Amino acid sequence: MPAADSALLSGVPAASDPGPAIAVRDLVKVYGSGKAAKTALHGVTLDIPRGSFFGLLGPNGAGKSTLINILAGLVRKTSGTAAVWGHDIDTDTRRARAAIGVVPQELNLDPFFTPREALEFQAGLYGVPRSERRADEILAALGLTDKANSYARTLSGGMRRRLLVAKALMHNPPVLVLDEPTAGVDIELRQQLWAYVRQLNANGTTVVLTTHYLEEAEALCDHIAIVNHGRIVAHDTTPSLLARLDRKDVILTLDADLAAVPPALESLGAELLGPRRLRLHYRPSQMPFSTLLARVQAAGLAIHDLTTQDADLEDLFLELTRNRAA
Repeated sequence: MPAADSALLSGVPAASDPGPAIAVRDLVKVYGSGKAAKTALHGVTLDIPRGSFFGLLGPNGAGKSTLINILAGLVRKTSGTAAVWGHDIDTDTRRARAAIGVVPQELNLDPFFTPREALEFQAGLYGVPRSERRADEILAALGLTDKANSYARTLSGGMRRRLLVAKALMHNPPVLVLDEPTAGVDIELRQQLWAYVRQLNANGTTVVLTTHYLEEAEALCDHIAIVNHGRIVAHDTTPSLLARLDRKDVILTLDADLAAVPPALESLGAELLGPRRLRLHYRPSQMPFSTLLARVQAAGLAIHDLTTQDADLEDLFLELTRNRAA
C-alpha cells in the first residue's frame, strides 16, 4: 500500500468546538419489549477525545456494535444523548452523520460496483459536490488504483477491506470508526492498513477501533474503554489502565537443577517451568525488584539469566470481563 497523500490526510475539518469527538450520556438501548426485552446498553456515558486513537473493547455481545450503530444512525437509541463532533444525533442528525465514517466488520459491498463507482455513489449519498470528490486520490492512497474499474466481486478479501475504508473516508469525516477491520486479514495487509490509519490519526482524524486482537489495541490506542454486558467497566489512557494490574512476572534461568520450589519463595507464587527455570510473581508497588532478587539469593539460588514480563491488555481484559454477571 503506498504512502498516504498529504492532501488526503490533511483534510480533516477544523474543530470549532473544544468538546470531545464523541460524547455519550446515559445511553440506553433496549431491544424488544415485555418479557422478551433485552437491554444492550445500560446507561453508557463516554467521552472520546478529539484526535485520539481510541479502543472500544469487549467480548462478543457486550454492546460495542450497538453503540457504534447508534452513533452512525443505523439503530435508534431508547434514551440518553449522543453527539458526534459536537452535533447531537437527534437534533443535528445530518451533520452528526457527516462527521463519522464507519468501516463495518461485514464485507457489505455491492458486487456489481467497481471501487470507483462505489466511492462516487458514497460521495453522492453525503452530498459531496463533484468538484470536491477525491475518489482517485483515496483509491491511490489505499493501493486500489489498479483495481479501480474491476467489479468488487473480483477483489480479494484484503482489497475489499481497503475499499470499505475508502468508502468511509469519501466524505472526509473527522471521526473514523473501524469495527474489527483486520478480522481474517493477512499480516502484511494488516501492517499496511495500520500504517495508513496511523497517518490519518497523526493528521487529526479521531480513530475509534473495536478489535479482538488485544495486542493491536495495546500497541495502537492511546485511550481504551472496555464494555461488558452493556456497561463501561474501565475507561482511561492505555498506560493508566495497564498500571491498574500492578503485576509483574520474573522468569529465572538457574545455574543448577531445582527439584522443587524453595519454601522461602512460595509466597511469591513461584512455579517451576523446568529443571532450571522458575517463574515468580510480584507487585512492583509493594516490592522493589531489588528485594525480590535478595529473596532469591537468600534461598540459595544462583541466577544464570532472567527475563521480566509485564501484565498486558489481555490480562486486564480478562480480569474485568470474566465471570461478571449481566
